[in-house]
This record gives sequence, structure tokens and C-alpha cells, in this order.
Amino acid sequence: MPELPEVETVRRGLAPVLEGSRLTRVRQNRPDLRFPFPERFVERLDGAVVERIARRAKYLLMPLSTGETWVTHLGMTGRFTLDGEQVGEFEETAPIVGKHEHMSLCAARDGLLTRVGFADARRFGFMGLISSGAVENHAWFANLGPEPLGNHFSAAHLAEAFRGKAQNIKVSLLDQRIVAGLGNIYVCEALYRAGISPLTAAGKVSRPRLERLTAEIRRVLEDAIAAGGSTLRDFANADGGQGYFQHRFDVYGREGQPCRTADCSGVVKRIVQGGRSTFFCPVCQKR
Repeated sequence: MPELPEVETVRRGLAPVLEGSRLTRVRQNRPDLRFPFPERFVERLDGAVVERIARRAKYLLMPLSTGETWVTHLGMTGRFTLDGEQVGEFEETAPIVGKHEHMSLCAARDGLLTRVGFADARRFGFMGLISSGAVENHAWFANLGPEPLGNHFSAAHLAEAFRGKAQNIKVSLLDQRIVAGLGNIYVCEALYRAGISPLTAAGKVSRPRLERLTAEIRRVLEDAIAAGGSTLRDFANADGGQGYFQHRFDVYGREGQPCRTADCSGVVKRIVQGGRSTFFCPVCQKR
């Protein structure tokens, strides 16, 4: 499933084309993805201008001139594609390309149209249209924790959230109510960089180690975004390109391989926590 760096990469790819563009020739090819499309979805998008493109956790948010916000979750295999064309080369509705593309539209700006498609082979993604003034209180967003790259994410926040918590720190960091947008890959990588065992009870991690952890969470996310995210199976950005951060994983997916820490004799181990694979070095990641 795309995590925060992959969704941010998509946001950055879409922004130059969609921000300030008028949506037109909208086409919906099926009634649902993971959930049904919003009622009158095509009608409500058609003619709207995208004011900006934001990201909250793993969601893309596009506030529209109509007073609604178009929300997209990519699920496991969802992806947007962009195809630039001249005006007049499309039908009355934007063409659907490929058997897994389920909606398309044209973004009109400066006399040009760009075809935008959304494909989702496994259909675990979903879309919504929410009144822009009600987004923060919507069920998808009301209980989310702070953004890990935002000003409200800190060691002090984690110390308060983890106070008295016996649950291991790996699973605790995946709790979107504690920090929004972190996923399995980047939690494994951040814990490795911070030298913290994923088996450690969250409430037992000292304040100095939480300071280091918050810094490493930010750093690994920023590194991944700079590399265009990670492509393990299906992720591609809006231009069809793949991410490259998977070539820089220190522990994720490296079970049985030597630890990359200098002078460490450890071998990367894989365990299962909360139904997810955890990769770590049992030698240099201390409890």
C-alpha cells in the first residue's frame, strides 16, 4: 500500500497540472471502487476548478471552487496518470485507457487539456466529495494524529501518547491516532536508524531516544520523498515512473542479510507484529 512518501510524490506530480485547472469531460466507468462513488460524482466534479492539492496522512485532498473537497485514497494499487493533449482531440468525455482505469477527466487551463485517469487494479482505493468546511470533522480525518513532517509532531507528543503504554513501539507508531501517515516500511526504517528495538514497550522509551526517533522519522520520510517513494509492486507516480527508495532500505525486506551498521555483526531478522512483517537488527537495535 502506498505510504506517506508515495502519496506525497503523487501530490507533487499532480499539482502543476491540476491546481488552477477546470475539470471537464468527466467520465466514470463503474459504480464503485472499495466503496461506491459519491452520488452524482460526475456532475459534481464537472466544471469545478481545483484550488489546490493537499495531503493529509495517506489521503489526497483537492478543495474545489464548488465548496466541496475531492478526497482520494489510493488503497493498494490506485494511481493517477497524466496525458497532455491539445484542445479538441478528445471526445465529449475523456477516454478510459486500459481495463483497470475506472474514471477519467480533462483538466483545462491556458487553452490546453490534460487527460487525467485513475486506475486501480485491486479496487481498494476510494473517493469522496466532502463539504470543504466539514473535512476536519469527517470520520476519515477527525481522529488522525499530527503529520510526522508537521510542526505538531515532536518527542513531547510521542511521550504523552506513549505514557504508560505496554504495547510495542512498532505497532504503536502505526496507530494513525498517534501519528498520521506512517506505514510499515518507514516505521521499520526509522526504528533501525534510531537504534530502537521494535519489541520495546512504547511507554518505556526514554525522552532522549524519542528525540532521536522523531528526527529519524522525519529524515527517512524526507529521504523517501526525495527518491520518489518506494516501488515494491504496483506504485507509480503520475508520470508513470517508479520510486527508487526501495534500493536504500536498511532493514525492510532484507531478512537474513547482514546489518548495514558499521562494525555490527547482526543479521536482519523478520518477525510478525500486529499482523505485519517487522524487519530489524537484533544486535544494534536495543530495547
